Amino acid sequence: MQPGVALQTAIDDLMTLATKVLPSDVSIITRGEAAALDEATRDTLMSYGFALLVVFLVLVAQFESVTSAVVIMTIVPFGLAAAIFALFMTGTSLNIYSQVGLVMLIGLIAKNGILLVEFADQLLDEGLSVREAITEAAHTRLRPIAMTLVSTIVGALPLILASGTGSEAREAVGWVVFGGLGLAAIFTLYLTPVVYLGIARLAKPRGTAKKRLESELASLNS
Repeated sequence: MQPGVALQTAIDDLMTLATKVLPSDVSIITRGEAAALDEATRDTLMSYGFALLVVFLVLVAQFESVTSAVVIMTIVPFGLAAAIFALFMTGTSLNIYSQVGLVMLIGLIAKNGILLVEFADQLLDEGLSVREAITEAAHTRLRPIAMTLVSTIVGALPLILASGTGSEAREAVGWVVFGGLGLAAIFTLYLTPVVYLGIARLAKPRGTAKKRLESELASLNS
């Protein structure tokens, strides 16, 4: 393999060439570093799946609502795509360090959605309509969301500007956080309210069950 060529690129080129030259009944297996790379890729994909599942289950438990958790998780794929786009634009490879950064990014993106959805759910419980609740939440939560986004993004700058031994690893994680959160801010601030408008209508506010229980207890006492 020539210096400067990524191992995955060499494997893909070799597989493409093999499918053209070898008969269709011949299978190809990898060995050595190529096999280790395939195994690491599978393990990373499993980590993504478990991370998404754990975050979703925790959100369901916290909000006591599946719809609110779905609203927040809908934004996560856009943030991951934004991070990969940032890696592509900066010429950074999708290595093991950037993959670890992507797993970390799942939690960071969900955190910003929680600030918005949690407040909107509180307004729904107070009797506001879905549109009124998400509009008020978007205005009220704009500042804290922007503050957390800016502080996290600026905090990733030292990783990007780092030099010396191991700088490539730190730079990969830095670009994932910097680019992913920077571009995901658009989806958090604009797409989350739109998704909330469409999905929140499918579930009754938690305050509805509370009010019904209170009315039933009042009728029993009377």
